Amino acid sequence: MNIPADLEIRTDYLNRVIPFIGKSIIKVFTGQRRVGKSYLIFQIIDFLQKEHEDANILYINKEDLSFSFIKTAEDLHQYVLAKKHASKKTFVFIDEIQDIIDFQDALRSLLLHQDLDLYCTGSNANLLSGDIAGKLSGRYIEFTVYSLSYEEFLQFHHLTDTDNSLDLYIKYGGLPYLKNLPLTDMVIFEYLKNIYNTIVYRDIINRYAIRNTVFLEQLVIFLAAHTGSLFSAKKISDFLKSQKTNIPPNQVQIYIQHLVNAFLIHKVSRFDLLGKRIFEIGEKFYFENLGIRNGIWGYRLEDKGKIIENVVYNHLISSGYHVKIGIIGTQEIDFFCERNGEKKYVQVALSLNEQKTFDREFGNLKLIQDNYPKEVVTLDAYTGNSIEGIKAVSLRTFLLS
Repeated sequence: MNIPADLEIRTDYLNRVIPFIGKSIIKVFTGQRRVGKSYLIFQIIDFLQKEHEDANILYINKEDLSFSFIKTAEDLHQYVLAKKHASKKTFVFIDEIQDIIDFQDALRSLLLHQDLDLYCTGSNANLLSGDIAGKLSGRYIEFTVYSLSYEEFLQFHHLTDTDNSLDLYIKYGGLPYLKNLPLTDMVIFEYLKNIYNTIVYRDIINRYAIRNTVFLEQLVIFLAAHTGSLFSAKKISDFLKSQKTNIPPNQVQIYIQHLVNAFLIHKVSRFDLLGKRIFEIGEKFYFENLGIRNGIWGYRLEDKGKIIENVVYNHLISSGYHVKIGIIGTQEIDFFCERNGEKKYVQVALSLNEQKTFDREFGNLKLIQDNYPKEVVTLDAYTGNSIEGIKAVSLRTFLLS
């Protein structure tokens, strides 16, 4: 197969995959459509071809009509066994595998062949959940692929780190294909709206046989308008009822989960830092790609605070943190982060120029009685001392850390 000539290497992802290349374990890449899962596969293929000039590559793309005949697990199984090399390892890549019925049965069977190395991508968070995960238990490793980080955005667009570059990133988001388009509102938002429509119709409406499509789109607009706000399904239902849309809370919950499964939004739970428990009611919602969010709702000055909070959240999860909303007494910590047994606490503020904002952001962090890192991320540039060990960090510095 031909590797795209303009291939940009996402080094962090490639380095995470390399230790598993050649191992008898399925490598699964999940994430929102157009975040670069296919290009990550191309990077791995490029790496293999450089390491082994005669590497036997088998690439199946379910979005390509040439592979429309592969509809079931049996079709996939037969095709791979027919195409694999007779005497050496074959590296098998299957793009958008969720479009193959009972694909997990084929993967489990193909894994029995020591001369196959398996990789696949999917655009649904439930790709390997429930019974499927049980059937493949211990036989796969999952990598979630996110939109470009700010550092990758600079790399892809050949930009230097400036306030203007950061504004472009916050406004347009980090879908890799944007590097091929002029960075203007008319062009970018037209492209992003088309991506949004593809996600909604292919990954949600068609997949789950959604009938109330008007409500689904109203729900997305509502979440875009209230990015980072605390809501329960009941509160959303009550609000929509006031807008003459009568949808019960359980239906709201189901639709939200569909949006989460398609990686359009992230649902973040609240965690009691003293009681060490998850709150069952009330979550916050952030968009996987802010460009799509801004294309839906608009890029508005009054939303700048919630937008940078979304940017910080995205950076934390793409850096490998498990993130929750921290609750300590009656106060809230924007992000309680855990990674490899270590913790971190992050507050986000548009600016620290007002005393009450300064007191609130630092005061909440002072309530935490442990010695893990604590920081306040703000658009303000700051290079001074910490406040009782709590650092103030500019957003640009934070995103490049």
